[in-house]
Amino acid sequence: MRQIIELQQQLLPDLLEVMRKRYSILNQVQLSDLIGRRTLASSLSMTERVLRAETDFLKSQGLLEIHPTGMRISEAGRELLEQLEPFYTTMFGLSELQEKIQTAFGLPQVIVVAGDSEQSAQTKRELGRAACQVLRKVMEPGDVVAVTGGTTIEQVANQLTTSAPLKTNWFVPARGGLGESLDYQANTIASTMAKRTGANYRLLHVPDHLGEEAYASIMQEPNIREIVDVIRSSRIVVHGIGDAKVMARRRRLKPELLDAMTRDGALAEAFGYYFDREGRVVHQMQTVGLRLDDIVKTEVVIGVAGGKSKGEAIAAVMRFGHNDVLVVDEAAALEIVSIIEQEQSK
Repeated sequence: MRQIIELQQQLLPDLLEVMRKRYSILNQVQLSDLIGRRTLASSLSMTERVLRAETDFLKSQGLLEIHPTGMRISEAGRELLEQLEPFYTTMFGLSELQEKIQTAFGLPQVIVVAGDSEQSAQTKRELGRAACQVLRKVMEPGDVVAVTGGTTIEQVANQLTTSAPLKTNWFVPARGGLGESLDYQANTIASTMAKRTGANYRLLHVPDHLGEEAYASIMQEPNIREIVDVIRSSRIVVHGIGDAKVMARRRRLKPELLDAMTRDGALAEAFGYYFDREGRVVHQMQTVGLRLDDIVKTEVVIGVAGGKSKGEAIAAVMRFGHNDVLVVDEAAALEIVSIIEQEQSK
């Protein structure tokens, strides 16, 4: 296939650019379900005149449906996107990025989606969609799935669907809440996933950060112990990855503790643990929920993160060595590969 495309490019030098443009239009319409031309043009950084010509062509091919209220992708369009996805990944270098990251960290699977989720809401939704595909493939009847909070994992929750209700599955928060926006808390995300898939869920109504006395007291409560036992029995964990300083400030850690973490080289945060460049834990929070020992024993750990600024943090968590699947965007992947190549050249 690649050879055929390369031959065609000799006659049509702009072939790949046209394909990328039309693929992006169809993909954005699919992610949006129903979208107007002006909104679509803005999200793709395209003029309305150029977009109108492209959408008219896609409609004539039976790939788009145009209604007075907006555009929808047709069933033929959905099928085409599904068939094109492996080709698109290969032709635009995403598969090469996947292979480099997979080899460097010994990961069973890496998925890279096009774009930068820090700059594009479309890319962040695409991250969520790709993670949903992974989760659906690995879930089995009776599984308990633990999820962390954050805006990226919220995208996973908002797009998770199944063909049949998951009546024997459970979604649970990996830890207590951050005390930030309710939409991004692990409790909210777990309940959203359960409701969208017909599964069951349990919630953990405790603060994310506790002192030793408060932790010991809470863990004496039979109801809390029961929920924690369910959380620690999770076969699958879906988690985000954060910048250590950003997450520490969101959790309102004391300045002296933040300074100590900085001196110790904390770069990344995941599951309530802070990691340095080599993937070593340099700080951990007293939190109710999953412990590091539980993560190590979990069968399937899926990390989802994006954005160029997260490159170092993602690499640090991957060096910790207990992820099975990493879903990232192109901007983060390029940064990670750059870090890998710099280290290899030393």
